[in-house]
Amino acid sequence: MVFKRRNKRSWGRAFTEALWPRGGWTRAAHYMKHRLRRLPDAPHRIARGIFAGVFISFTPLFGLHFAGAAFLAWVMRGNILASLMATFVGNPITFPFIAAFGVELGNWLLGHPGVMSPLEIFSDFGRASAEFWRNITSLFSDDVAHWDRLHRFFLRVYLPYLLGGFILGIVGGISSYYISLPVILAYQSRRKKKLRDRLAKRLAARGLELDKHAANGPKPSDDGASGQAKSGQTRSGDDVARTKG
Repeated sequence: MVFKRRNKRSWGRAFTEALWPRGGWTRAAHYMKHRLRRLPDAPHRIARGIFAGVFISFTPLFGLHFAGAAFLAWVMRGNILASLMATFVGNPITFPFIAAFGVELGNWLLGHPGVMSPLEIFSDFGRASAEFWRNITSLFSDDVAHWDRLHRFFLRVYLPYLLGGFILGIVGGISSYYISLPVILAYQSRRKKKLRDRLAKRLAARGLELDKHAANGPKPSDDGASGQAKSGQTRSGDDVARTKG
């Protein structure tokens, strides 16, 4: 198959590369920037897709970032592939900062006291996920479900994260849109100019080849003159023979 790897990655290697790419995050960021600029679409559509991907990356919809970014880009008539690439903003390096700022901003807007560290936030996410699945399995066993912990997690962590992340996502998305749009416009204009110059050079080179071919070809006027001279010489020879006779 064309898109399959020749050497399959193990689960451990795939997980490790998800946390830290083989070439490092800097190289991955440059690659994503290069791919975004070269997308074959209108600049404003690509910029809308970037807005959608950046916005979704600030929300606590973990596991739904790709689907959410694609849906939002579709609603905004943006480039869906650009939205998927822009979710790269949310990665294992930036998520702790996004979560900390989002939860703190949301708690401040809701009037909740105290500040939570990124470690506390992700620990609460882990405990809430485990508690949720334990409550689901308790429907098929004799275990007792405890929804009060999830209710406290929703009010203390998830709702503030959702509110603060929504505001931060709007700010980050708008900033990304207005930063990326002129960059993409300039890149596509420069690329089009290079393509036009390359085409003009090829046409000029082709014209020179045709001119050289025409200059080195046979000359019809010379052939006609030489033919007339030969026929004149033949006629003069015939006249001499008739005179002698």
